[in-house]
Amino acid sequence: MSWNVYIRGYQNYLQIEKSLSKNTVDGYCRDIKKLNNFFNGNDDKKKIEDVNYQDFQNYLSYLNDLKINARSQSRVISSMRSFFKFLILEKIIKENPTELLENPKTGKKLPEFLTIEEIELLVNQIDRSKKEGERNLAIIEVLYGCGLRVTELIELKISEIYWEEGFIRIIGKGNKERLVPLGKIASKHLKIYLNEIRVHQKVKDLFVDHVFINKNGSKISRVMIFKIVKKLTEKAGIQKNISPHSLRHSFATHLVEGGADLRSVQEMLGHQSITTTEIYTHLDKNYLKQAILDHHPLEKIKMDW
Repeated sequence: MSWNVYIRGYQNYLQIEKSLSKNTVDGYCRDIKKLNNFFNGNDDKKKIEDVNYQDFQNYLSYLNDLKINARSQSRVISSMRSFFKFLILEKIIKENPTELLENPKTGKKLPEFLTIEEIELLVNQIDRSKKEGERNLAIIEVLYGCGLRVTELIELKISEIYWEEGFIRIIGKGNKERLVPLGKIASKHLKIYLNEIRVHQKVKDLFVDHVFINKNGSKISRVMIFKIVKKLTEKAGIQKNISPHSLRHSFATHLVEGGADLRSVQEMLGHQSITTTEIYTHLDKNYLKQAILDHHPLEKIKMDW
């Protein structure tokens, strides 16, 4: 069978058996299609059963020549490992040629984030005299106040807001559910938007439960969220490369700097591994030192002396 047949099978496997999000599935399959093009874009056709370790090394050298950075190469290697594990499960191949591949070394890049003062400056640029102003304010406050991903924000449902308990229910990456605290400020502006603006909008049947709606009655798009944040950043004169994801980074950074427990931050962000959350400890050089002073038994003994 052709590569395309296997790729379609792999796509179904990721969607149905692994329950991965559409964006993740699309990313994995896109990487494998590019691999297919590399092997079969010339006269020398490469059957999937014949691909070996050296072929992958050649492909990675090709990516190097294209100046693809180490982080992107690591993602490609992850996609290839996943695809060939699927082929093993389906008994299409007997040995996995990706097992010996090593990820390129990547330095931990600190994410771009805003200070509390810059968050306030951003919010102050919103024109609340316009209908979309209240919506945009609620968007910024929820992104920052709850640390949501953009996809999680646009898929947020009215039925998943628990006002009395002060939580929102989020379906994150890998279809994993988590409850995120809804702070007083975010809650206040959500209520204003829902009760004073959205209630008067005509909403298409498919999106009646979605919180954030565009002027056409459909759920707001990712592109629109990016445009809103970009425009506010420019108006505020903030000289940083800010995106909606920067508000999520700001949420985590300010929690860690304020002394929040790293495990709690991990739960609120929906990180599968604590190592993903640990990057935020680098933003506050005193975090680890203070953790030792506060919790290590020998330090406590010294304090008692």
